[in-house]
Amino acid sequence: MRRFMLALPVFGLVALTTAKKCSNITVPISISARNGVFNLSAPANNIEATNFVLNLAQAGQNYSATLLSGYQTVSGDYNISTTLCHPDSGPSSILQVLTHGIAFDRGYWDFSYNGYNYSYVNQAVDKYGYSTFSWDRLGVGESSHGEPINEIQVWLEVAALSSLTGLLRNGSLPGAGQKYEKLIHVGHSFGSIQSYTLAVINPSISDGLILTGFSQNGSFISDFLYAGGLIEANTLSSLQEFPTGYLASSDVSSAQRNFFSPGDFDPDILSVAYSTGQPVTPGELLTIGGLSGVPSEFAGPVLVITGERDIPFCGGNCLATGDPGLASIPMSSKQFLNASSNFEAYIVPGAGHGLNLEYSHVTTYSQIFDFLGKNGLAAD
Repeated sequence: MRRFMLALPVFGLVALTTAKKCSNITVPISISARNGVFNLSAPANNIEATNFVLNLAQAGQNYSATLLSGYQTVSGDYNISTTLCHPDSGPSSILQVLTHGIAFDRGYWDFSYNGYNYSYVNQAVDKYGYSTFSWDRLGVGESSHGEPINEIQVWLEVAALSSLTGLLRNGSLPGAGQKYEKLIHVGHSFGSIQSYTLAVINPSISDGLILTGFSQNGSFISDFLYAGGLIEANTLSSLQEFPTGYLASSDVSSAQRNFFSPGDFDPDILSVAYSTGQPVTPGELLTIGGLSGVPSEFAGPVLVITGERDIPFCGGNCLATGDPGLASIPMSSKQFLNASSNFEAYIVPGAGHGLNLEYSHVTTYSQIFDFLGKNGLAAD
């Protein structure tokens, strides 16, 4: 049973261990996207799942391009499971839209371990006065699941993020009815890719971008795939409801390799992170880059913040650029964001990819909120 199934009624206000007021809201949306059509059957067993990973991660090959046979418009009605949180004093005029990455659901942002000590939402809402909106991406958690190859891809998920953002902008989100003066898109990993892609498609849709666990160097995604130990998700007792073809990490060590840096985490939180982990679809992995390789005309402030030991975006060392003129791998993202009013890249010392769940989350959060404050995006 996942975190957000704990007696938190849809549309009901919940006070947990802090003063924040949160509503769980199921949002129906109708969206369409131009998805890739891949000549691939959903992996039906663990051997086929492993073969898929080995083919996708093979050096010198573009497996995605090999499988791509064309494009199609995917349209449908989907339910998105979300959580909207406000300070105890009432909604802020500035809302943070939080998009999680692979292996997590929206609970990544409000992690309950150790009395919510690691909760980004608690910091944003209770300490800094923001409202926050987190959502389970399509195919994850309590949001609609779907066909794992040609339906649940980055393009459909970005369409969902765009639709949700529009509802928040114009005050028509069911159960909320609140317009916000400014929206800040905050992503982690695959969620950062989606937030960045959204800003490429519509540069005026956001007032600020916080891209955590991110760079625009895709050279190390194969490391992430190999380390993940992906198997059929529904062979795991916690993920039995997912269709055949969805993939998930096979053991807790896989989660450690991909998300936790040596010496920067509580061993017990690793167990919780794995036991509450979420799957990924082959369609997402085949389209994982989104538009992250395309320059954006986004004109607002952008912070890229990544752990020094990040695996998928830095190969385990964000400072190993091979270029004396380039301070870090994430700093290279500046060339894609030349229109930004203020671009910064910050490397969290000693941290891994799972920034919110490590001891160094204190540094991560303080850097994010300091950046927002100095760029005119402090909450009321």
